[in-house]
Amino acid sequence: MSKFFYSPTVGIDISADFSWVAILAPNGETYKKAFKINHDVNGFDHLINEIKKVEEEFNTKTGIFMESTGVYHLSLFHYLNKNFDNTFVINPLVTNCNKNGDIRKVKNDKKDALSIAKIGKFQDIKLSQSVSLDIFLLRSLIREYYKLTDNCSDFKKKLSADLRVTFPNYHTIFSDTTSNSSIAILSEYPTPQSILEAPKETIIDILLAKSRKGLDWSEKIYSKLIDAAKDATIIGLPLSRLSFKITSSIKFIETFQQQISKLLKEIENLINTTDFPDQIKKNIDLVDSIPGIGSLTAITLIAEIGDIDGFIKPKHLVAFFGIDCSVNESGKFKGNQNKISKRGTRMGRRALYAVALASIRSSRNGVPISKVLLEYYQTNLKGKKAKVALVAIMHKILNYIFAVLRNQTPFEQRDPKLHKQMFLENKALNKAA
Repeated sequence: MSKFFYSPTVGIDISADFSWVAILAPNGETYKKAFKINHDVNGFDHLINEIKKVEEEFNTKTGIFMESTGVYHLSLFHYLNKNFDNTFVINPLVTNCNKNGDIRKVKNDKKDALSIAKIGKFQDIKLSQSVSLDIFLLRSLIREYYKLTDNCSDFKKKLSADLRVTFPNYHTIFSDTTSNSSIAILSEYPTPQSILEAPKETIIDILLAKSRKGLDWSEKIYSKLIDAAKDATIIGLPLSRLSFKITSSIKFIETFQQQISKLLKEIENLINTTDFPDQIKKNIDLVDSIPGIGSLTAITLIAEIGDIDGFIKPKHLVAFFGIDCSVNESGKFKGNQNKISKRGTRMGRRALYAVALASIRSSRNGVPISKVLLEYYQTNLKGKKAKVALVAIMHKILNYIFAVLRNQTPFEQRDPKLHKQMFLENKALNKAA
């Protein structure tokens, strides 16, 4: 039973520029017909006055519920949170499962506002009450970083595809087609013919300036360029006009890389400011102490998790990241090909997947990144499908993250057998006490 079962409740259906509000009396009947408020000062003040009237009439606090709608609900939520204690945000997955309870198929904003009020009043559901502005800002910057890197990757793929058409063997010359040296060459000479006509000294100077690998390396690369350019004039498609698209892709790549560098610097400056919460800084350092997790990934994970106090058990964190197993059962049928739910934070799941891949690898000198996880992957998960095994590793990493954030202590890698022995000894001591 919801703790607001005997209290007035307010349901708000959020839109971009306005919202619809429904108010229920303590007995569950509609206190006032659904009304519309604009997202401005007058609209917000009108809503506050209506809520205060309800509280004065029934002499009790009101529960206020709204659906999470990207960024549209944030201004109203923080405005109401300044004036009332019981302001909550509901996950859209919860509201979508409960809105259409009637036989008739009716959906409009008024009805949705009423449904949200009833969910908050009658159902015991998980709610979100605190939205840290610092975490929100950090999360926005981190997500923008990933968007920029994805866009940059798209143009890198386009550049690679165009070179395959006009310059077939170019990808064999540089280890990375979009390295500084490669981009500098393509910016000046985007076609095989232009490379053949260019002075050798000019190309050598570009390679020396951008690579800093010496004259011998530059001479070898120049020879490869000339050989590939000669081959391209024979096997490549004679589309000289495609050079415009190649040059355009390079400009976009350079622009994105510049913006990515600036954004990373802005994130660093934000975290290092004196007014940035020390607790968030500490949590980033704690997650960063786990092998396989770098500083940027640690920032990403903390930005997505937010307040660890919102998760009582590790499995709650697992569900939040969307790597909990879905269930498909009916009668005697039990599905055995269930996939992960993927209902949680997509960006957090992406970062966690990268950590899982890093954790089962070894460094160049053969030292495992995470000895325990690598042994677990090679021994316990032997014979499992690759994706199933990686999800199991992701589960382990989330348990590590939950433990270091809960205990507020850096990660300490232990042998599983020793850890089990310590756990049993502590359990025996607690029973004896």
